[in-house]
Amino acid sequence: MEKVITKSRLSTRTIAVAGILSAIAILLSLVPWLGYIPLGAITITTMHIPVIIAAILEGPLVGAFVGLIFGLSSLYTAATIFAGMPTAVFFLNPLVSVFPRILIGIVAYYVFIGIKKLIDNKSVSTVIGALAGTFTNTIGVLGMIYVLYAEQYVQAMVESAKQSGQTLVVTSALALIFGSVLTNIIAEALLAALISVPVVLAVGKIRKRA
Repeated sequence: MEKVITKSRLSTRTIAVAGILSAIAILLSLVPWLGYIPLGAITITTMHIPVIIAAILEGPLVGAFVGLIFGLSSLYTAATIFAGMPTAVFFLNPLVSVFPRILIGIVAYYVFIGIKKLIDNKSVSTVIGALAGTFTNTIGVLGMIYVLYAEQYVQAMVESAKQSGQTLVVTSALALIFGSVLTNIIAEALLAALISVPVVLAVGKIRKRA
């Protein structure tokens, strides 16, 4: 009887965590000033962070589910809030907007578990898991754009630059797509780590007391 109750509690907890973090992911997607934080010359996204936290707290399936919600929210905003922007059309393809976001939680969880087995330090494992999840998000999305829409993406960015009265020099599609994200991805990875670690450790302490 006791085992059944424990399983029920775990199931309820998992559903609650998935629901809360999915709601946060949707909120970040729908409210641009929450999902995108301007830091000087760059703008970093926070939308992948709930996915990373969900995966580390509850496992790859919950992480993948919250990633799915994030991806669907991204697809929705591309069709509504950001419709008309030069790159929005590419996010209407689920292979760009949804699939890489599902992978965030899976990669973050298994990297977290792998590092934790090696060094048995939850903080360090969470940091590295968060870094891996962040890189999966950025490289996954841009990688799909490159594979599926390299030429169209270049044309869209050149046309956007012309409309702004600027001249865009394109050496290659690869350089254009990935060249501008190095600073962003580092900032996003650091932010994900800074937020994920205290949340994961705090939840861990609460569970030990329960």
